[in-house]
Amino acid sequence: MTYLDQINQATDYIKNLYPEAPLVGIILGTGLGKLGEQINVEFEIDYSTIPHFPISTVESHSGKLIFGELSGKKVVAMKGRFHYYEGYSMKEVTFPVRVMKKLGVKNLFVSNASGGLSPDQEVGDVMLISDHIDLFPESPLRGLHPEEFGPRFPDMSDAYSARLIEKALEIGKELGIKLHTGVYVGVPGPNLETPAEYKRMRLTGGDAVGMSTVPEVVVARQMGMEVFGISAITDLGVEGKIKHVTLQDVLNAAAKAEPIMALIMKELVGRL
Repeated sequence: MTYLDQINQATDYIKNLYPEAPLVGIILGTGLGKLGEQINVEFEIDYSTIPHFPISTVESHSGKLIFGELSGKKVVAMKGRFHYYEGYSMKEVTFPVRVMKKLGVKNLFVSNASGGLSPDQEVGDVMLISDHIDLFPESPLRGLHPEEFGPRFPDMSDAYSARLIEKALEIGKELGIKLHTGVYVGVPGPNLETPAEYKRMRLTGGDAVGMSTVPEVVVARQMGMEVFGISAITDLGVEGKIKHVTLQDVLNAAAKAEPIMALIMKELVGRL
């Protein structure tokens, strides 16, 4: 069975259980699973029951697809994502994005927890992703290329929608919410960065660093989805502010940023 066959089989399985087409796909990142509580849930599917679907091995991630309505729009949310550092191939990491597209998703909203590289950021801040730097060792587009995936060499000059960023900034201004914009650096992990690595990333244009998002965005753009990315700044890689960080520290900081992220995403979905 080919990779495309697996995608089609997973899509057919889901459509048989929930035939309505979602407009928006949402990927809920580390410690941000409660964003799913904003959704008026109509149906849930455990990853373990979907043919060929990976299963998250990270303790801070659940493992289910949530279908329902958010701000009057049909959505599907991944409560728990997959990471390269878990041992999955890039094709496995991005498998759900391909399935979302086949289900009818036109807009992909991606959230994550990340380390701040800008001296203007503080733990608990929120950053809208305007661009990314890909430091993963493998592309999710590597290998055989079915034509229905989209261009073999997709242009990434507008990976993150300027239209959606502008709307999100308008929402932030209306609600009196402080929002940063910046470049997300995607790394394989799972170790955090050394002070020298943080410095290097900052010098090359990075504003935040994390271990996800980039593969999903590359695939989403190849397949013609409009992408919005948002990061919770959960620790700092700024000289003089670097501290020893545990997973619990990350979760606590993500929880601080979560209400802001939930509000921005909810309002933005309503304005699509």
